[in-house]
Amino acid sequence: MRFAVIADIHGNHLALEAVLADIRAQGIEDIINLGDCFSGPLTAGMTADILLALDAVTVRGNHDRYLIEQAPETMHDSDRVAYKDLSPHHLDWLRSLPFSTTYKGEAYLCHATPANDNIYWLETVSPDGYIHLKPLEEIETFAVGVDFPLILCGHSHIPRAVRLSDGRLIVNPGSVGCPAYDDDLPYYHRVEAGHPLASYAIMEKVGGVWVPIFRQVAYDHQTMAEFATKVGRADWASGLATGWLR
Repeated sequence: MRFAVIADIHGNHLALEAVLADIRAQGIEDIINLGDCFSGPLTAGMTADILLALDAVTVRGNHDRYLIEQAPETMHDSDRVAYKDLSPHHLDWLRSLPFSTTYKGEAYLCHATPANDNIYWLETVSPDGYIHLKPLEEIETFAVGVDFPLILCGHSHIPRAVRLSDGRLIVNPGSVGCPAYDDDLPYYHRVEAGHPLASYAIMEKVGGVWVPIFRQVAYDHQTMAEFATKVGRADWASGLATGWLR
C-alpha cells in the first residue's frame, strides 16, 4: 500500500506541478493533501485549478480557513492577495473541506493538530526564537484518542517523522511551495529549509509497518522568486530562491 502526502502548497503552482509529476513517475495514484493550499503572493488561482482537478483527499489548513472566515480587508497580506486571485468556486471548495478526516482506516489526517489548526504538533518554539523537536511526552498528549497506526500533519513545513511509544507514526511531509517563512507566534521565529526544493512524502506499508520516504523535487523556483519580487515580497522571493530568509 503506497500513497503520496503533500502539504503547504501556498499558491505555488510550479512547485505543485513538479511534485505531481514526480508522484506520477513513482507510479502512485492516491494523494493526500494536508492543507494551506493557496495563501501567498504567488499564483493562487492557477494552483486552485490544478488542485480541484486533482480531487485528492484534502483537509483544511489554518490559512485556508482565513480565506473563508475573514473579510478581505482584515486579512494579512499573503491571504488577501490569494483571495483576490481565487474564483467563487475555489472558495466554495475550501468551504467544503473538513478540519480532519481519515484514509482507508489506516491514517488520520489534519493540518496541524487534532484540536487546533494553528499549533505545531511536533515542534516547539523557544522564547529566543529557536524551533526544535518537542519532547515525546508532549507530542503524545495531542495524539490521545487518535487510534490510527499512521497520523499525518503539516503546518510547520518541516519534513519529520516521530514514532510514538505505542508504535503509532506521525509524519509531516514538509512544504510543497514555501521553503521559508517567519511568524510572530508564540515567539518570533523563522522556519528555513535551507534549500529551494519542493518537499513531499511517500508513505509505504512494509511488513505491516508504515515507512515514510521523504522526497525533494527541483522545479523552476527562480521564476516564482522573480514573481514574488515583482509583487513587492522580498521575503518570499528570498525563501523561494534559496530556502533562507535574507
